[in-house]
Amino acid sequence: MQTQPILEGNRLALSRLLTQVENDAPEGRSALAKLFPHTGRAHLIGVTGAPGTGKSSLVNQLTLHYRKAHQYKVAIIAVDPSSPFTGGAVLGDRVRMRDLSGDDGVFIRSMASRGSVGGLAQKTAAFVQVFDAAGYDIIIIETVGAGQSEVDIARLAHTTIVVEAPGLGDDIQAIKAGILEIADVLVINKADRPGVENTERALRSMLELAHPTKRIIHHHGRMMTLEAPVTDAPLWMPPILKTIATDGTGIPELAEAIARHKSHLHQSGDWASRDRARLRSELEAVLEEELMSRYLNGSHREAYEQALEKVIRREWSPYEAVRALLNGK
Repeated sequence: MQTQPILEGNRLALSRLLTQVENDAPEGRSALAKLFPHTGRAHLIGVTGAPGTGKSSLVNQLTLHYRKAHQYKVAIIAVDPSSPFTGGAVLGDRVRMRDLSGDDGVFIRSMASRGSVGGLAQKTAAFVQVFDAAGYDIIIIETVGAGQSEVDIARLAHTTIVVEAPGLGDDIQAIKAGILEIADVLVINKADRPGVENTERALRSMLELAHPTKRIIHHHGRMMTLEAPVTDAPLWMPPILKTIATDGTGIPELAEAIARHKSHLHQSGDWASRDRARLRSELEAVLEEELMSRYLNGSHREAYEQALEKVIRREWSPYEAVRALLNGK
């Protein structure tokens, strides 16, 4: 596939490539390899939080602000629950964000999570690379809102926005999920509802308990801790902002907080640290996928089936089976 139209931002070519990438077609893999040297410039913003907090409305208003105030090119990846029948995304992108339709500076793509944990579909990182190479300044990844596994977004985004809302009864749920440890900006949306003061108070008290010098990343079921870089830059304390996404209240302040965080990342050296962690995670995910494919579909299939039978007969433990497969026995 020719990558020049992608680099020039051709929307039709971009849409076709995203479909090939999501379907793991050979043309998609080839194009990703050619595009990769052109990536690394976009600001990746993750938006996560419990269902019902108004994440889509917030993303809609934030994108409108970026277009009107800065003329940034914005790509939105909306990771949706998979249809149990077709495997496709349940929610259509144009239904979610009608205000953005017709703007050539905005590209919205829904993708099905297809059972992937953490609210992020397996190919989300590849989508990010395509949009990055295509010249989009801001790439917003909005996750499913599946609850406790949402912290997985921390390994992909430069800036993670955690959205809460008053009256949902999940003030304590946030700290159970470990979500506050990965929040760079906290947003209390639907701030015109009763109980907003209680939600803000609960979040502030939880923030005081969080360790300010470490960033916790859940990575393939393990927890990685990124120490803060040794620098003279002040520590970043997540601000708590109030918004009403339905009418745009608080959106300029949110955009300003995101810009401050981006500046902080560059000054502290944390931008490079997060890029390194993200690419390491992606490399390990691809390696894991390729190894599984090799054993399930390739020349090692027979050895895999034999090992599986030994595990079923309790002759080998799963650890012994893996060791034997890796040693070529």
